Amino acid sequence: MPLRDHKTTPKRPVFLDLRRIQFPPQAIASIAHRVTGVLMILALLPATWLFSLSLSGPTGFARAGEVLTGLPARMAGLLLALALAHHLFAGFRYLLLDIDIGIARATARRSALLVMGVGVIAGLGLWWGLWT
Repeated sequence: MPLRDHKTTPKRPVFLDLRRIQFPPQAIASIAHRVTGVLMILALLPATWLFSLSLSGPTGFARAGEVLTGLPARMAGLLLALALAHHLFAGFRYLLLDIDIGIARATARRSALLVMGVGVIAGLGLWWGLWT
């Protein structure tokens, strides 16, 4: 096995400042897709608790209603609506990419930007429809 030339081997350790790296839209959409999936899984715990509370009787139902009308619940609802919308549209985008539709770099970039824009608009629309 040949030895590596010390002039071509990068010096270690390499420090990466993640605040200065400019990710392409495709990377941002991919990371957001994963984060939104985790957020929706984590939201199942409080949703299950609220559902159980609402089925426990009239007082539990009233308490669940009080919890859901508070400002923290509205903000959580906004976050979940945005997460659901982005995750849905990004999932469709990845299904199309899996069958080689939109795989070219320019098209993938445009579709990632489209997913992020439509996801925000649809999430805000969903939240507005649920809470007004």
